[in-house]
Amino acid sequence: MSVKVGLISDTHGLLRPQALQALQGCDYLIHGGDIGKPEILEALKAIAPLTVVRGNNDTDDAWACDVPYEAVLRIGGLAIYTTHILADVPKALPEGVRVVVTGHSHRPLQQMRNGVLFINPGSAGPRRFKLPITIGLLHIDGDEVRGELIELALT
Repeated sequence: MSVKVGLISDTHGLLRPQALQALQGCDYLIHGGDIGKPEILEALKAIAPLTVVRGNNDTDDAWACDVPYEAVLRIGGLAIYTTHILADVPKALPEGVRVVVTGHSHRPLQQMRNGVLFINPGSAGPRRFKLPITIGLLHIDGDEVRGELIELALT
């Protein structure tokens, strides 16, 4: 069974058409926080089932109160843990977690830590400093998982 999970974070109220296009065809989506407005969640839910966590900027609006600070998406025997800030990842991860998705830094990054893939899809929202505008993908094939970071071409 081959599954594609789209990763997006730090939209801060801006859901670019390039990000929506890049996420088409995904089986699941994860938003790593700092959403900005509920319309972004509705647009993402129209593409695929959505797992979402609240970011440090998603605090003042009533809609954000229903968004959890952490979430686990299970696909077969593989679990994906998501929280907005890397420092908030617990040392003891839930059982079966093979991937940790975070946001917050706006810096796309993936690295292995003790057999767990840590991936930050970067920011798909407003540009911050000179950082790229990016999303991420997880390619899951049985027990194998591979991350991919994609810089969006802005016109």
